[in-house]
Amino acid sequence: MKFNSDEIASVIQKEIENYSSQIDVRDVGRVLEVGDGIAQVYGLSDVMAGEMVQFESGVTGQAFNLEENSVGVIILGDYLHINEGEEVRSTGKLLSVPVGDELLGRVVDPLGNPLDGKGPIVTNERREVEVIATGVSQRQPVCEPLQTGIKAVDAMTPIGRGQRELIIGDRKTGKTAIAIDAIINQRDSGVKCFYVAIGQKESTVAGVIEKLRDSGAMDYTTIIVSGASTPAPLQYVAPYSGTAMAEYYMYKGGHALVVYDDLSKQAVAYRELSLLMRRPPGREAFPGDVFYCHSRLLERSSKLSDELGGGSITSLPIIETLEGEVSAYIPTNVISITDGQIYLQPDLFFSGVKPAMNAGISVSRVGGAAQIKAMKKVAGGLRLDLAAFRELEAFAQLGTELDPATQARLDRGYRMVELLKQGQYKPLNVVDQVLVIFAGTRGFLDKVAVERVQEWEQKFLTFMSDQKSEIRDELASKKDLDDDLTEKIKSAIEEFSTQFQGTGEKKQEAVLA
Repeated sequence: MKFNSDEIASVIQKEIENYSSQIDVRDVGRVLEVGDGIAQVYGLSDVMAGEMVQFESGVTGQAFNLEENSVGVIILGDYLHINEGEEVRSTGKLLSVPVGDELLGRVVDPLGNPLDGKGPIVTNERREVEVIATGVSQRQPVCEPLQTGIKAVDAMTPIGRGQRELIIGDRKTGKTAIAIDAIINQRDSGVKCFYVAIGQKESTVAGVIEKLRDSGAMDYTTIIVSGASTPAPLQYVAPYSGTAMAEYYMYKGGHALVVYDDLSKQAVAYRELSLLMRRPPGREAFPGDVFYCHSRLLERSSKLSDELGGGSITSLPIIETLEGEVSAYIPTNVISITDGQIYLQPDLFFSGVKPAMNAGISVSRVGGAAQIKAMKKVAGGLRLDLAAFRELEAFAQLGTELDPATQARLDRGYRMVELLKQGQYKPLNVVDQVLVIFAGTRGFLDKVAVERVQEWEQKFLTFMSDQKSEIRDELASKKDLDDDLTEKIKSAIEEFSTQFQGTGEKKQEAVLA
């Protein structure tokens, strides 16, 4: 066989032209030991703090501790599939999650993987889980109300868009109920909601999802679940993932609400990881940087300046106390980071006052700036009045004789407590709240029996929407109370009270007969 030299030359020339050097350079290490959701890896000399690493078995991890001879990695998945001596390689990327409208109505894990069996989440956009919060110059003061639909909260501890309001109390005092009501109340507000369940029983989370689905709230809500059986690394990462998903809307000029339920469990997960990594323990065995763990999370909730689009993230972190111990380590940390707290008291809860908000300890550091003018006018002194009522009530229990003025204040206090009671999953429009609180604070309920206050409220709101809709519409459009509108509301309440007293007398006659 003869070879043509020209053909050989042309083939070699083509090969040289098409040659591309593909050198596979990787930073590779080996697993020294693995267990309890962490791994010690030798050899990843150039890995960054917080960088993602890939194990040979396909499980991902995150560089957590950078030590002299090894790297401590937290495993974001099932650590039982990882073996000693297994190869680990760095990816050069930080942990990120999928973001966008595709996540609305879905239930996902902290890495953005679907848990609801509705198929994969197809989105082109991702955001890093850990980012530095916006600076002071990039923010604006909180001044736009975020209505929760709960009378006691919107009247006494109002929440604004971009605020961080802590919900704190013992277990089973209605903390989650307040947060879920706030989510349900965002139905027509355009606010996207994110509920982050950390260390919760999966049956409890399933109940919350069912309730949100029944009320139509899942259309604009994403649930991030890291249940009680989930490894500690995922419980630690979950709140940051939820915030990253919410930031997508904030930086597009939209508004988001994030509920962290609850940060006590995240702190416990972080303590577990830190102790396993041999980080020095401090107070209550928590690591020294547990404050930074929460502050860097909650500082990402803000109202952006108009130059950046004016978007916002409002966060409702939940903290569980033990025996009402508000001065414990984690509660005091989070109280100092947030812009106010709603303190739920077990005694009130068990005596039937729901929401069981303690008006004396609960506070909003944004205050009236996050209220519409009408609400500010009718509820200005309500918190102080209720706190004073609680003191009077304690004094009255001693059995001393009370003068008529004190007795009148006490009687009005009982009616206001009854008026501020509200059923679960029944958020109320802010206009209806203003009308009801106006009636209570101006003394229109003083002659109504305490046990009939809630019946009065229900029938009064029906009366206002059916027979006096023009007054209600005027209040809804003005969002303020001028002299003319105040007189109209007064005459409407008086007209209704006459009708209500008539029905009460008829009932009494029927009972006597």
